[in-house]
Amino acid sequence: MAGRPRSFDRDVALATAVEQFWRHGYEETSVASLTAAMGVSPPSLYAAFGDKHRLFEEASATYFRSTCEAVDRALELPTARDAVARILDDAARAHTRAGTPSGCLMLTEPRLAAQRDELRRRIQDRLERAVEDGDLPPGTRTDHLSAFLVAVLRGMSGCARDGGSTEDVLAIAHTAMAALPSSPGAECDDASAPR
Repeated sequence: MAGRPRSFDRDVALATAVEQFWRHGYEETSVASLTAAMGVSPPSLYAAFGDKHRLFEEASATYFRSTCEAVDRALELPTARDAVARILDDAARAHTRAGTPSGCLMLTEPRLAAQRDELRRRIQDRLERAVEDGDLPPGTRTDHLSAFLVAVLRGMSGCARDGGSTEDVLAIAHTAMAALPSSPGAECDDASAPR
């Protein structure tokens, strides 16, 4: 019907905003580019989300929740080695998935340091549990190891954003597994390494 306003699907608009921020970063994403991609007018955007900053906060929180669902599933695997291998493998494949921007919004956007720290904390908690369970050697510096793993994930994201293939990013993940200490008395087993 001519002149009738386009219906506004908030969830679809939010998903579009996530993609714009993911693809271009906060600074390079303008309100004009957001409204064009979302198919809404600036007043509709402001009415639904407030300003660009509040839209970014909601979009990045949505993205973070989705990312953490996969991470939390991986962290429940029986061993720390299995958990880390799954996180790295899932990340490599997500960073290079067709149909989405390369890399990871949370790992590359400067404004999301608090979310990266939350990711590091979740990984560290799992590593500490592994030390308590005897799955990692006593004295393992879980703070250093979790920070290293987040740095690896950030590097994998950067590689993907620079055009690296899934195989390129998986190679980084596989190499990073060598830094994970073996459980006391266990032979190093590559079965859990990212493929």
